[in-house]
Amino acid sequence: MRRRLVIAIVAVAAGAVVLFGVPLALVLERSYRDEDLLRLQRDTIAATRSIDLPTQRGDPVELPRSRDALAVYDRAGRRVAGSGPAAAPSLVASVLRSGRPADDVQGGRLVAAVPILVDERVTGAVRAVRGGAGAARDTHGAWLVIAAIAAAVLAAATLAALVLGRRLAAPLERLAGAARRLGDGDFSVRAPRADVAEVDAVGAALDATAQRLGDLVARERAFTTNASHQLRTPLAALRLELEALQLDDPEAAGLAEAVAQVERLQSTIDTLLSVARDANRGDEVADLSRLLDDAEERWREMLARDARPLRSRTTAMRPLARASRPVVDEIVDVLVDNAHLHGAGAVTLTVRELDGWLALDVADQGQGFTGDPEQAMSRRPSADGHGIGLALARTLAHAEGGRLVVTSPGPAPVLTLLLRAAGAGRDGRAPAVGGGS
Repeated sequence: MRRRLVIAIVAVAAGAVVLFGVPLALVLERSYRDEDLLRLQRDTIAATRSIDLPTQRGDPVELPRSRDALAVYDRAGRRVAGSGPAAAPSLVASVLRSGRPADDVQGGRLVAAVPILVDERVTGAVRAVRGGAGAARDTHGAWLVIAAIAAAVLAAATLAALVLGRRLAAPLERLAGAARRLGDGDFSVRAPRADVAEVDAVGAALDATAQRLGDLVARERAFTTNASHQLRTPLAALRLELEALQLDDPEAAGLAEAVAQVERLQSTIDTLLSVARDANRGDEVADLSRLLDDAEERWREMLARDARPLRSRTTAMRPLARASRPVVDEIVDVLVDNAHLHGAGAVTLTVRELDGWLALDVADQGQGFTGDPEQAMSRRPSADGHGIGLALARTLAHAEGGRLVVTSPGPAPVLTLLLRAAGAGRDGRAPAVGGGS
């Protein structure tokens, strides 16, 4: 903004200088030329007072001393004295006819013609030629003065534009800083006032937004905390019951799996509670290669019961993502569970690099989404049986600064988790993703 404002003000000042300075320079040039022509005409009239045309042929004509080239012509237009064309040129001829002085600029020289009057009768004319260096010198001097004034005006306009741009941009920069802090989760931020009505109106709206968001997040965090505490008590009791049954009958089928599911549910609650309490964990790094190994260990046996293999591979050279490892584990579990419940065939996990991001693809060989894939990401269960798990996974991905997208809706659907690679910049949008492999 500051640069555009400076450019606009300087451009307007330059346009004003050109529109004013160029006509002024042309007017001054004409003025100096007319002034020199008038001076030449006046000197020529003075010279005619010392010139007498002879009444008899052969008498010489005496010319006064002058710095100009003088030529005397008789009534018939013949040169009788001085230097110049032998026959009267057009300017002299017009003077002989009209009896009035005339002047002109010819080839950069000033030319004046004045009639010689005797008893109010035109008996001849005097032609004077003077160089135009004086007018050119005065014109150039005036142009230099105009150029200096124009440069001073442009310099003053540039300085004023810089000062004005700084005064106008500084409040906006402070407002942008407050908006960034609000985006980072600091809901206590308040925009500074700048005594500019429009900017202060934006700051007041930002303050109100921060207040409302702070209240909303506080309520949601309080609800999440209370809900988690309410869930922990029955889960702990359920776990104790299952462990007691397992002690009574260690060989009972399904007890170990039930205890494992309770532990996973407890881990999910802890992860959600952690996300709700602290949304800013930008310094955490998750090794996606180890994450795939752990996910394969958790899910291989369950998928094998349905004769479905689980494969994983990493093509990224440095599979480190800027994200919380427990949160990414939860997202991957949701995606694998979705493939297990609604898909078919082998489940494949792939980590690949993508323009400063890491893409984690979860694919299976089922029919995929029968309707709009975005409906599967909504909070309500979709018509094809997908519940709120994918919506939860997308919310968790956004909380980590990533994205969860349906790369291929099917057949052989692919869901892709995009996470910013460790060491990459924090700015920039998630890239478009192609099909997973």
